[in-house]
Amino acid sequence: MSQARKAILLMNLGSPDSTSVKDVRTYLNQFLMDKRVIDMPFITRSLLVRGIIVPFRAPKSAEAYKTIWTKEGSPLIVLTQQLRSALSQLVEEPVAIAMRYGHPSPRQAYDELLAAHPQLEEIIAIPLYPHYAMSSFETAVEYAREQYSKGSYKFKLTFIRPFYDDQQYIQALASHMQPWLKQPYDHILFSYHGIPARHVRKTDITGCHCLQANDCCNTPSPAHAYCYRHQVFETTKLVTQQLGIPEDKFSISFQSRLGKGWLEPFTDVRLEQMPAEGIKKLLVICPAFVSDCLETLEEIEERGRASFMSAGGETYHMIPCLNTDPRWVMTIAGWIAEYKAGNERLILNEAVEHRL
Repeated sequence: MSQARKAILLMNLGSPDSTSVKDVRTYLNQFLMDKRVIDMPFITRSLLVRGIIVPFRAPKSAEAYKTIWTKEGSPLIVLTQQLRSALSQLVEEPVAIAMRYGHPSPRQAYDELLAAHPQLEEIIAIPLYPHYAMSSFETAVEYAREQYSKGSYKFKLTFIRPFYDDQQYIQALASHMQPWLKQPYDHILFSYHGIPARHVRKTDITGCHCLQANDCCNTPSPAHAYCYRHQVFETTKLVTQQLGIPEDKFSISFQSRLGKGWLEPFTDVRLEQMPAEGIKKLLVICPAFVSDCLETLEEIEERGRASFMSAGGETYHMIPCLNTDPRWVMTIAGWIAEYKAGNERLILNEAVEHRL
């Protein structure tokens, strides 16, 4: 029996169990009924999600998943499993995975780790979201904490904070992008997952900074610790500086919107506009994700390419997510080593549930 005292938990978004409409419907119900994704009163949210969105969206989403599904299963699940295997080669601690939606749940991961390592004293959870948002990092952390409290576990649960500006992460991302920059390109589009503007306002701990001025993301404020918009701007700034990319050669957009009032500009709109602006050779990267998934493989690689090329584009390349890039795996291992050595710079020390 293992005597491991610490373990690592990689936390990702999740995926349907299969491409069947039934499984996709189950997944979408869990995902969209999350109060941090659609932040409406329960009854309103239930009527909207279960009565309108899911019945219409599930069949379409099932077809979309079929275009990216592999013989091993969901790309996101498979890539997270591969990341676990790669990380296990670099650390002495056991590594498990958990999903916010679908399987395995945090509770399943806790129980499996404890069964194999009964002397466990601490789980170091790493939400695989570089940036803070209610509908990604926050909900993952609070769900893991909720399942932890229900299990009456004795081990300590520690979280790594959003790493959008961590030097090692930026270097890993820049190194990952470097080979793609050797080919001719007119422009790089940094496409981040969109969120409603009201979420940005809700995460403003000052109550008076976010989206109150055009340059709010460049004006120092305590609000930036929770501001998704500021953090994606910061990631883009740091990685383009690392790579020496001029400001006129890149831009930011937001994808996957659902409804009105989301962060702009929209990726799908920009992809249709760019060829007319003289941008014919395009690189697209999606740094809100560290694992390729439906939003990158189907929305950006497939539909995004079709939109850009039909609008007059000449070449289009989506740079894959970090996935199992060796530099990225080494970065995670380095965070674990730092923490074990007493450096808590990347540890989440404060509660995140304070906006609902």
